[in-house]
Amino acid sequence: MFKIVKKSKISKARVGKLKMKHGEIETPFFMSIATRGAVKSLTIDELKQIDVPIILSNTYHLMVRPGLEKIKKFKGVHGLIGWNGPILTDSGGYQIFSLSKLLKINDKGVEFCIPESGNKIFLTPEKALEFQKQIGSDICMVLDECPEYTKNKKRVEQAVNRTTLWAERSFNLMKKWGKGKPLIFPIVQGGVFNNLREKSLNQLMGIEGDTKGKTRWDGIAIGGVSVGEPFSEALKILKFLSDKLPENKPHYLMGVGYPEQIIQSVKQGIDMFDCVIPTRHARHGDLFAFKNGLKYETIQIGKAKYSTDFTPLDKKCSCNTCKNYSKAYLHHLYKSGEFLYQRLATIHNLKFYIDLMAKIKEEIKKGKI
Repeated sequence: MFKIVKKSKISKARVGKLKMKHGEIETPFFMSIATRGAVKSLTIDELKQIDVPIILSNTYHLMVRPGLEKIKKFKGVHGLIGWNGPILTDSGGYQIFSLSKLLKINDKGVEFCIPESGNKIFLTPEKALEFQKQIGSDICMVLDECPEYTKNKKRVEQAVNRTTLWAERSFNLMKKWGKGKPLIFPIVQGGVFNNLREKSLNQLMGIEGDTKGKTRWDGIAIGGVSVGEPFSEALKILKFLSDKLPENKPHYLMGVGYPEQIIQSVKQGIDMFDCVIPTRHARHGDLFAFKNGLKYETIQIGKAKYSTDFTPLDKKCSCNTCKNYSKAYLHHLYKSGEFLYQRLATIHNLKFYIDLMAKIKEEIKKGKI
């Protein structure tokens, strides 16, 4: 399922291969966000053209619309959206943070009030995992409680304890599935507190396993970052945990991040990333372009100086945006509010991230990271 093929001698970075039902991907990799089964403004063919290896969708949002029964009619989410590559689905735990004013939570599960309809969904760890399995996810995330960034240690410890409880229940369900099951990752919580992070990790690994990596989970995720804390705080936690993570399992840092944050995290042994940054920043006029090696610049395409700049965003980029359009044209589209701008900008920023991960892997193989 997961095999390490190259370890760095100067950091904890590694190159590996992760095999899933819908394909094998070389790690480290970046997952494009397709919350409701679509990367904003792009078609599946466009994702394939820029070599997107895997997409991330969300359990809560797919439950709300189109719902399990409609997805099953398409024989799973892959059939619904026309994607034949791997899909990771988040559990809905992040919505405990992002929709905190619209829910009620206890040890049994979480009740969401859907803003659009006023209807309610009661999500348990078993229901979240079963839904992901039934829609055909390649990697399923265990339901966790993702707390906001806070210095209230008691609040964070409560989330750790509930996350462990839900992971135990999820594990009991997973044991019944047998062969052919999707990959399943639990999520380490603990906020910015080292002892709570270690407690969470040890409890998760200790569910019919041990803290030395002998675990029946298929990987491990670090959650509760990118929830308001500065990245310097997240990096401290990552450095603390890096030697404690099971070496023979893929490590997933949820919700990160900017290119330099990804590079720093790879050096701490992280294999998997997701973030809205490339797509969201594209829509708001911030476009990434390489300079030398892994160094890059952010082009704020709305600035007046680009109105007469007829050069491409990145001469070395192979995406259609860079091959066919100039900064001046993108500036014009952006200032005009044309929807075409969002499409072209998103294509480029995602391609930048795909190329970033390829460059990182090459640097690891060369012994430079």
